[in-house]
Amino acid sequence: MLRQSSRSRAVLTGAAVLTLAASLAACGSSGGGKGDSAKADATPSAAGAVPASPAADGTSAAPAPSSAAATSGGKVQMPTGQAALTKARDTAAGPIMMTKVTGAKSGVTGQVWVWLPPEYNDPKYAKTGFPVLTLYAGGQSNGYNTWTDNQLPIQEADEQLVKEGKAHPFIMIMPVQNFNSDENNALDCSDIPGQPKMGTWMAEDIPDWVRANFRTLKGRDSWGVMGASTGGFCSAKLALQHPGVYKAAVPIDGYFVPDSHLWKGHEAERQANDPDLLVNQGKADVKMMVTAGGANAYEAKLVKAWVAKATPPLAIDYYEQPGGKHLTSDFKKMIPDTLQWLTKNLAGPAAD
Repeated sequence: MLRQSSRSRAVLTGAAVLTLAASLAACGSSGGGKGDSAKADATPSAAGAVPASPAADGTSAAPAPSSAAATSGGKVQMPTGQAALTKARDTAAGPIMMTKVTGAKSGVTGQVWVWLPPEYNDPKYAKTGFPVLTLYAGGQSNGYNTWTDNQLPIQEADEQLVKEGKAHPFIMIMPVQNFNSDENNALDCSDIPGQPKMGTWMAEDIPDWVRANFRTLKGRDSWGVMGASTGGFCSAKLALQHPGVYKAAVPIDGYFVPDSHLWKGHEAERQANDPDLLVNQGKADVKMMVTAGGANAYEAKLVKAWVAKATPPLAIDYYEQPGGKHLTSDFKKMIPDTLQWLTKNLAGPAAD
């Protein structure tokens, strides 16, 4: 759902207008997108996924990276544990797994889905670290993430593009965003006073957990974040707040003002989590591809106004999808081009 904002102006400066070879369309669903959450077959942990022992309640802890792994030479961040994963569903490009992660820094426990590209478990890549793409959903994402749904087959698209030499094989991480279905009281991917520290869980605990459990690469150059609609808000905000974690972000048809009713009485904190203010502070050396649907004049005006505020070192490519509407079916069409853009702007798999 696109949230309405009065803060929009129909200008576009300070950002490149992106022309893409193929028509873009990407994720999204006009429905709730919960098709994957009903099915969770118990399976062994994915091969090569390295470790965090599950707690008694079946959750996986999210430890900080071990100092030995973080300080050793080379490019690859080798895992120190093995996540306890169960299978959520099969795709033509391999299974999507799931677990619950409890953050050491936030104290938050939430559902996380994981897709490992087929290359990850190929013995030829046993010493290879892989780039990471974190994906955030539209809607309230309470107990589901639409990027795990077959309406948004990003996993199959990635594997096909890998075969064509057009995309990296990404580890895909797909967390939930809320713990209730009331969008008026959403957590806004933020640490709202008195609420679960979702901002810390998303931008610190989840990356710590990924590094502790999977073969990744050191530093931020291989880390991206993408989302549609509400997930677009989250991806823009998290990248601007945490440029040391993410090098690139793709907000698809997003909005840029935190508007949860839970911010009431906490205006200073709300402003600190406001992408509409963060975009022109000149603090984030991040690359973004920001999109809007051409058939939605309000959305295009809002997004272009935000892009126009971008201040270096932030660099934004703007893309307006011809005839695009704020629908999952149109988000889906953008998957191939967003993956190729991310591949051009993020480091690929590497071995020491």
